[in-house]
Amino acid sequence: MQLPATLARINKRVTNPIQRRWAPHLAPWAMVEHTGRHSGRRYATPVLAWARDDTLAVVLAYGRDTDWVRNVLAAGGCDITRRGKHFHLVRPRIIPADSPDVVRGARPFASAFSWVLIGTLEPA
Repeated sequence: MQLPATLARINKRVTNPIQRRWAPHLAPWAMVEHTGRHSGRRYATPVLAWARDDTLAVVLAYGRDTDWVRNVLAAGGCDITRRGKHFHLVRPRIIPADSPDVVRGARPFASAFSWVLIGTLEPA
């Protein structure tokens, strides 16, 4: 399953600016800071993310072709702020939502969708 693109556009304009206030501090929210592939502009996108040890999982509710996902993959990583701490996410990759590599906390949410972005967290 994938949420509709119309909802993604509404979230981008309406709810994301509000969520940016708490996403870097309140798990399972996190803030993904990435650079545009073409514009070079920095973006901050609130996401639901689960971590275990040094692995972070973000369920891709809008699918694998969203701008922020393509930016992170093209750059080979991004910055993450989660629970008030800053990290670098390296070696990002997309895996099926039913993969055993999905962080345990993300599995109930992932089961409703198709894809999960995972990567390794390194201290910033």
